[in-house]
Amino acid sequence: MAKRPVFIASKDKNNYVMEKDINFEWFPGFSVSQKQKSIDSFHDNVRKYDDSLRLLEVSSKSKDELGVALSAFNLKITTKSGKEFSVETAFQASKVFQNGGPFLDLYEKTSKDAKKDMRIKNSGDLIYFQFFNRRWELEPKTLFYDWLYINALALNKQLAEKVVEYNAFTDIEFNPQKSINCQAKSVALYVSLYKANLLDEALESVDKYKQIITQPLNKSPNENEKVTKERIEQLSIFDEIE
Repeated sequence: MAKRPVFIASKDKNNYVMEKDINFEWFPGFSVSQKQKSIDSFHDNVRKYDDSLRLLEVSSKSKDELGVALSAFNLKITTKSGKEFSVETAFQASKVFQNGGPFLDLYEKTSKDAKKDMRIKNSGDLIYFQFFNRRWELEPKTLFYDWLYINALALNKQLAEKVVEYNAFTDIEFNPQKSINCQAKSVALYVSLYKANLLDEALESVDKYKQIITQPLNKSPNENEKVTKERIEQLSIFDEIE
């Protein structure tokens, strides 16, 4: 048996993504067929919890082409200069460690190679992220990864239109005992923001995104509060990689 979370686009306006741990039968092995058996068992038990959920596995092991395309290894970012890289590659290339980073040459590597680069493993503790000369702290957890993912998804219009037909997401490769960031959670956040009519606002700037994510919706921002004037347009956030 195994236990993994399903991420549900939440109707609770104080919590955009609800997590529910689900027990299911685990089929050991690294083959896609074994992974998909585990996914089937996982989803069967999610439906026992709530059969109204519209489920999607978000990983390269998904039986659904949409789920495969939404994997952070496959979801692409194309800059205005024509450079293309995956969300996973951008995430790894943004890491700054005690003894090095960010390693911008990783943008030239595949998702798999970027994640397995020895510098990622051997450069000491992760201390922050740096993307477009903007520093992201490690807290709140997943804030940077989610921002990177939802912006990339918004730029992939066909995927973005399809994904909002679902409201619950899993990732068979995600183990909360070993990892923090999860693409399935990021997708659920995207759908929640879309359903709450807050997606466009969240994409306007980093500051707007942080404000929306870290402040409950029932406490509307005071228009007189001082807000950082810097704004980053959605279509230009990925076009400054050197």
